[in-house]
Amino acid sequence: MKNIYLNIYRSNSINLKKAKKNVEDNNVIGLPTETVYGLAANAYSDKSVKKIFKLKKRPIFNPLIIHFKNLKYLKKDAICNDSFIKLYKALCPGPITFILNKSSKSKISKIATAGKKTIAVRIPKHKVARNLLKILNFPLAAPSANISSKLSPTCANDVVDEFGNKIKFILNGGQCKIGLESTIIDLTGKPTILRQGIITAETIYKILKKKITINKKPKTIKGPGQLKLHYSPGIPILMNKMYPKKNGAFITFGKKFKGGKNNFNLSKNDDLTEAASNLYKMMRKIKNKNFKSISVCKIPDFGIGHAINDRLRKASYKWIN
Repeated sequence: MKNIYLNIYRSNSINLKKAKKNVEDNNVIGLPTETVYGLAANAYSDKSVKKIFKLKKRPIFNPLIIHFKNLKYLKKDAICNDSFIKLYKALCPGPITFILNKSSKSKISKIATAGKKTIAVRIPKHKVARNLLKILNFPLAAPSANISSKLSPTCANDVVDEFGNKIKFILNGGQCKIGLESTIIDLTGKPTILRQGIITAETIYKILKKKITINKKPKTIKGPGQLKLHYSPGIPILMNKMYPKKNGAFITFGKKFKGGKNNFNLSKNDDLTEAASNLYKMMRKIKNKNFKSISVCKIPDFGIGHAINDRLRKASYKWIN
């Protein structure tokens, strides 16, 4: 039997050309970004995009994020307004996704945008993703490389663990630095955050000098991360607890919590950025150790803590409703 981890390839010039050939042939590959690993495919190809939805078991009404190499190419498929340009100049390339109106001349697959007149766009910062995009003549549809509603992967091995031999080619970019999905902001009306991330509402406000709304209960799905159940390790998650349940793991934060075989500290240094980067990695580790549940201490709910708590709330939705 073939070792499926052999589907992971070093990110050198030879393998970048192989990745290019794969996506040009309408295949789906595993691709690192600074946030999480993605399933990447030709965003102009219905055939490619259908494969992403099938692999992820993703609802067809949930649009994909389209990754571009630069602003010049992005403008071919999206209408760029003043708010976008300001945020682009300050934050791109980086872990932020923009909902914009789609250009009438856009070649993006309608399946990727779920038939909507809007499009979710991002210019990633990760060197491997950027190097691949530079040698392509099309953007990449690249949602997180996980089964829909499950934990996002933060290293190449996670992608293999999730999909086995279904993904034949994965570029290895090491451990994701950020470890949480990108912030998503809708700029088609009043600036509204649809998914919180490491780029906070406070940061965006300082750039736009406009009120930033956070939409926690969407009536329509305009971008990823808006479904009620998401980021789940498949076992119960209980928030704001002081102790773990029997046979359960305990996710903690900060210096006040001492270690133990069932204690997993997101950051002993009270660092929310470190906690965000460790969250999925620790949840996956806990699941693989066969704990029956995860209790989580109270995580500070400010700055990046908003994004961490957002992920935990959605991961726990099945067990609190």
